[in-house]
Amino acid sequence: METKLTLQLDKSVINAIKIYAKKNKRSLSKLVEDYFKKLLLEHEPRVQISPLVQELSGVISEEDLQKLDYVDYLEHKYE
Repeated sequence: METKLTLQLDKSVINAIKIYAKKNKRSLSKLVEDYFKKLLLEHEPRVQISPLVQELSGVISEEDLQKLDYVDYLEHKYE
């Protein structure tokens, strides 16, 4: 849901950013929204990875992981 927001900025900044937005074929609203989203992403807490997960990372190569057939593994395991 989109909501209207009123901002008070220096007139010269508004004029400059309008020119920038027009040159880049973007709306001023979209520029502001994208900027705020970027700020939020930069300040999100990073996910903590446990030492065990860090230790096990990379044990299975990407190629082997793609070849892994879990259904086949379970069928052989429970024969």
